[in-house]
Amino acid sequence: MPTDHPILWRIQRGDDPVLATAIHDGNGLRDEVRAAMKLDDAGRLREEDPHTGQAIEAIATHIVAARSRFEFDLNRASDSAIYRTPDMAWGLDIWHAPPTEEVVAHSLELHTSYYRMLGGLLDDLAERHGRFVLLDVHSYNHRRDGPNAEPTPQDDAPDINIGTFSMPRDYWAPVLDPVIEAMRDFNFNGRRLDVRENVAFQGKGEQTRFVHERYPHVGCAIAIEFKKFFMDEWSGTPDPAELAAMRGLITHAAEVARDRLDAL
Repeated sequence: MPTDHPILWRIQRGDDPVLATAIHDGNGLRDEVRAAMKLDDAGRLREEDPHTGQAIEAIATHIVAARSRFEFDLNRASDSAIYRTPDMAWGLDIWHAPPTEEVVAHSLELHTSYYRMLGGLLDDLAERHGRFVLLDVHSYNHRRDGPNAEPTPQDDAPDINIGTFSMPRDYWAPVLDPVIEAMRDFNFNGRRLDVRENVAFQGKGEQTRFVHERYPHVGCAIAIEFKKFFMDEWSGTPDPAELAAMRGLITHAAEVARDRLDAL
């Protein structure tokens, strides 16, 4: 049985009002969770967001989670951050037996630690820059019926879904709208991506809620969901050219967000 190193998340800090996160990139599990888990690595990987960390690595300040969302989900509130039952996790049979309260308590301590760390980082950005933008990068499946089955229709599955549920949308429109337009206009390996708002997802995750509740009119958190067109969602194998274009797109979006912050 492999033993994972103890890294929880990786942080790179720059002096900039734009930061990016990939909080579902991780695949690691601590030993006690791995021992209790029935779901295999391939099953976990299909619901994780592999390679999203690579998409944000050019952003000066970024955070990439190293632990799997199946250990603790950083984009859910503490009362739902541990997938105790199949109905909390796409119907998946995760555990040999329900996780013990000790295992759950340890996982929730780590969840709390993340938000304590994030709050300290964002407090500092707000003090130094007045306002900040957080690009909250994720990915989502569109071939759930199998690797060779028909994908989810494009009408229901844009290439990029922008989630804004918790955002004071009218206030942040001078930043958000140019960022969305920049993504639509970006030359993505010779094509333009279908970028729409609140279609496949609405941006109801805990991290964006945390930002907008704690930093009203100071922090703008934009949930960015890439459809997994950049990889085989069943094997996890990425397309290097698509990953490179994703990095370019996120870097461009950050530049636009920075410019629009300056103009507010």
